This record gives sequence, C-alpha cells and structure tokens, in this order.
Amino acid sequence: MSAEAIIKAPTSIDVEALRRDFPILDQEVNGRPLIYFDNAATSQKPRQVIDALVNYYERDNANVHRGIHELSNRSTEAFESARTRAAKFINAESADEIIFTRGTTESINLVASCWGNEFVKEGDVILLSEMEHHSNLVPWQMLAARTGAKLRFIPVLEDDQTLDLSRLDEVMTPDVKVLSLVHISNALGVINPVAEICERARKFGITTVIDAAQSAGHCPLDVQEIGCDFLAISGHKMCAPTGIGVLYGRKEVLEITPPYQGGGEMIDHVDYQSSSWNAVPHKFEAGTPDISGPVGLHAAMDYLDAIGRDKLFAHDQELAHYAYDRLSEIENVHIFGPNKNRAGVVTFVFTDAHAHDLVTLADRKGLALRGGHHCTQPLHTKLGISTSARASFYFYNTHAEVDRMIEILNEVREFLV
Repeated sequence: MSAEAIIKAPTSIDVEALRRDFPILDQEVNGRPLIYFDNAATSQKPRQVIDALVNYYERDNANVHRGIHELSNRSTEAFESARTRAAKFINAESADEIIFTRGTTESINLVASCWGNEFVKEGDVILLSEMEHHSNLVPWQMLAARTGAKLRFIPVLEDDQTLDLSRLDEVMTPDVKVLSLVHISNALGVINPVAEICERARKFGITTVIDAAQSAGHCPLDVQEIGCDFLAISGHKMCAPTGIGVLYGRKEVLEITPPYQGGGEMIDHVDYQSSSWNAVPHKFEAGTPDISGPVGLHAAMDYLDAIGRDKLFAHDQELAHYAYDRLSEIENVHIFGPNKNRAGVVTFVFTDAHAHDLVTLADRKGLALRGGHHCTQPLHTKLGISTSARASFYFYNTHAEVDRMIEILNEVREFLV
C-alpha cells in the first residue's frame, strides 16, 4: 500500500508504551524534559535494536563470506538474513536486488557514478525536482559536469510547494535519460505521487531513481508498485544505526551496471592483469562491509512492522496536521508545504525572529528542532528565505509535546522581539 493510499488509516498505537522502548527519551536537556522533534535528521533507536547490536558484538562478531569457522558462519547468516529482510520490507522480487550502502547519499552517488557514467552522455537530460535534498542534487550535478548532460527540474507550486504536475509533460521529454525524485520531502512534508510519475517515465524509457530516506521507516513501501529502477534508504532515519543504508536496483539494471569500487568480495576471478566481477549484489560491495549495521537494520525493520507502518504513517500525519494548526495560531508565522496530505514534517519561519535564534533558545527549554536550510539550499532560495525551523515527528511523539512546543515558541518569540 502506498503512502497516498493510507491517508485515513487508523492511528491505533500505544505511544506511551512504545516510548518506553527508547531509553534516550527518558532524560532532561538543560533541566527540561526532552522533546525530540528532529526525526527527519535521524530517529532514535529502540532497546530492541540496541540489544541486537550488543548481542552481535558479544556473540557473533567475525568477518563475513570469507571463513568456514562457526563465528564467520553466524555473521554471514546474520548479514545475508538482513538482506532478505530488506527485500521483504520494500517488496523487492529478490534479495539479489538489495545492495548495502552507508545510506541514501552513498546509494544515489553509486547510481550516478556507476550507472550514470555508463549510460548518460552529452546532451542527455537529468530530470530532478526543485525540492530535492542535496544528496539527490549534487551527485547529478557532478555527473552532468563529467558527461555534458543537462539538468532539468520539475517546478514546485508557489502556494503550497507541491510539484507542479501540470508541467510534467513539458519537462518529461524523450531526451530525459534519468529521473531522480524524492518520495517525501524532508523540508516540506510533501508526499510525491512517485508511482504515477514513474509510470509516465517508463513510457519514455527513462530510468527512475527514488529517494525514500523520509518514507521507508514511516509508511509501507513497495518498489514493484512504485515501478522504479532504483530506490535509496537510510537506516538511521528508521530506528536503525547510522552508517547503514540500502540501494534497491532492479536486477536486470544492476547486471548491466559497472561496479562502484574495486577490492575483495566484489570479484569473481583476479589475475595480475585483469579481473572479473562477482554476481549482483556482491559486485557492488567491495571490502569488509558494515556487518553490525545490517543486524541493527534487520531488528529495526522487525520492530516497525510489528507496530504497522500504516499506523505509524497515520500517527505522523495526525501530529503534523495538529502542529500545522497550532502553529497557524501564532502571529507572523509562515508555514511551508501543504496544509493537507503532508507527512510528519512542519517547516516554518517567523517574520520577526531568525530561525537559528529560535532553535537555539528552544534547545535551552529541552526542545530539539532543526534550524537551517535542511540540505535544500536551492529550494530555500526559491522560497525567498535563507533558513527555516523544522519540527519532524515520529511514532513516539505526542500531542502534548506539540502543545509544549507551541508554548516554548511563544516564549522564545516574545523574548526575541
């Protein structure tokens, strides 16, 4: 089920019970109870993930794929089991379509460097949107500089910053070689209709890449339903450790894509003059991998699915809409993104207070927000601002925390003006 299809899903989760799984939430910051509203940057980790990491290092730690002793066998089994679990998590056809990376950034760089260097040429068009994170912009700028390809952008609307889909036929033309698009905007909370856009792209033979960093841990995700060629995920935004991510690629596309790095494990045969490559996905995973990362990712995926990602997403949306309404009560505030059908992100500015000052002073009262351009500097420039404040929610956040945020923002704003 897609994010777009579950807007009205029930929010029947026991938030208070789930909060007890997160040791970090039970603390004070600057003498105030912590309110963690920076989940779009990174999520917190439940005890179940922490325990999985401890168990791995205390019991199974060894290198994978290269030994025949028991610890290596256990480690390899845990590593490959996580690959199978990731395939199930996004409904890939096969575990062979799952490549472990450090996160969304490395995944997109892999596609731009390997697939892009092989198949994009001078005069081709790389189609992005105006709301892309730098991780889904800079690698394509670098590819364009190497190859002579051109960048083109799907515009955002001025009123609610959603994609201007009426311009899609104008920008999606036969000279477009690749479309790379964010699923959920980290800055706007916009949920893009990626399945519809990928379907239109296929009619032109366009290769499609989806940045799912903000959606994978928040809503059901089905790569076959989306119909993309590549999809990138960051574990640390979905209760898993930092430094682990997934690149999904359709197997037939991966098989014609050159490897990313050379070294051990990614080879089939090596002599002094030449080498041949291992089968996918291993040809993209040179050297000793992060092994504990997939172990933690596996535990995180089990944890999220035990709750139900449809319920998580409904809770995110409910909090975001509530926060939008409460923020709207404050004078001199401008909120970006749509009022309805938004993910769990609310970005805003006060016309009479700088975002950095606001976020810094809020931290003194225990409220963790994000201030800056959120790695969407071109989007901020288009919106006529340099920085903004962002509150981003997850299933362990509450309405009471939103109410407290409003109190804190009013206190801070009164102090600043």
